[in-house]
Amino acid sequence: MPNDASGVAALVDRVQALQPTLIVLEATGGLERAVTSALATAGLPVVVVNPRQVRDFARATGQLAKTEALDARALAHCADVIRPTPRPLPDAQTQELRALLGRRQQLIGMRTAAQHRLAGTSGRLTQDIAAHIAWLNERVATLDGDLETLLRASPRWRENDDLLQRAKGIGPVWARTLLLELPELGTLTRQEIAA
Repeated sequence: MPNDASGVAALVDRVQALQPTLIVLEATGGLERAVTSALATAGLPVVVVNPRQVRDFARATGQLAKTEALDARALAHCADVIRPTPRPLPDAQTQELRALLGRRQQLIGMRTAAQHRLAGTSGRLTQDIAAHIAWLNERVATLDGDLETLLRASPRWRENDDLLQRAKGIGPVWARTLLLELPELGTLTRQEIAA
């Protein structure tokens, strides 16, 4: 089915009729988000798994070939054996914060690559690369400001961010990365974090 609104709606209708006990999708760099959201909104038990882990599982069970049909079978077999637990989807604010953090990480990677290129160049290219690094620094600073604004707007995020930053060696970037990449930290108590 096409990965558009009508295709997703048709898929949800088709899957609802099957009354599945578990739906497992591979993460595909974000292409799975619309389907995952629609399935979860329909009350279906859906979970997104890391494709590398499914591929490792397939190899461990002797499946070395890779086709769409074999991948689907490997995914179903992996889901049957491992039984990943569906978790609630993150709310819109969490998704936005994660997207901003992901973009920040991309910009940091681009800046690091540009800094490495800068070390081996001279003349006009040096100026061009230095200007690009300056632009990347501005974009990172803007994203840091956006993250700060969004985190401070939510009492829950603000409290957890402040709590983590009180720990020795944890600054704003680490705290936000931990909060957004490890959502279970949001369920910890002050005593557990202090321990």
